[in-house]
Amino acid sequence: MLGRLEARAGKLVESPRMPLLTKYFVLAFSALLPLVNPLGSALVFVRMVGPRSETDYRSLARSVAVNTFLFFAVVELVGSAALSFFGISLPIVQVSGGLVLAAMGWSTLNEGDDAPAPADEHPKARRTEQGTFYPLTFPVTAGPGCIVVMITLSAHASRAALVDNAMTHAGLLAAAAALAALVYPAYAYAPRIARAVPASTAHGILRVIAFILLCIGVQIAWNGAGVLIAQLVRGLR
Repeated sequence: MLGRLEARAGKLVESPRMPLLTKYFVLAFSALLPLVNPLGSALVFVRMVGPRSETDYRSLARSVAVNTFLFFAVVELVGSAALSFFGISLPIVQVSGGLVLAAMGWSTLNEGDDAPAPADEHPKARRTEQGTFYPLTFPVTAGPGCIVVMITLSAHASRAALVDNAMTHAGLLAAAAALAALVYPAYAYAPRIARAVPASTAHGILRVIAFILLCIGVQIAWNGAGVLIAQLVRGLR
């Protein structure tokens, strides 16, 4: 996945007619949208939040959307520097993040199909105010795969010229804002989306999403493990 992302980044950067801000906006938005997947994540969101009023859902959706943008902004601006400070390589982040994402997909894949409990008995509903960042923002909305992709894009966006550097990073932040703007309506109207989909179909969609998350996690972890194995082999020669 990262190999294709880097190849796409190279092609966009070579395009002479497209402004840098637009190039990196398109690149980041197209790379992160399948991972954020607002409509698919809305089904997971409504299952975790449980029975709530429309006002509560709009309030939670607003908080998660803001948190999502801030999360992407922090990762984009300080992610690479933080990894360097702690001496963590990108392949290690890929392996760790991939395993977390795979575990989340596996857990959802094996969840029961029981209907949610009433609002006053739903255990997750009582914890949601304290969980707008974890787990509703991370890892439900923006997971480990998003961290790896954003750090990779941020590394490609670095430029020697100050103006070019500002434009590339502004493009990444604009993509983060656009994704957060899509998260809000998907989550605010998540109960309506869930009601519009038959229960059996919703369970099936959830399983497909969970399986895709599992596969993405394994792929990210495998990419990182491949780099680490190659480094180990070179070191033994």
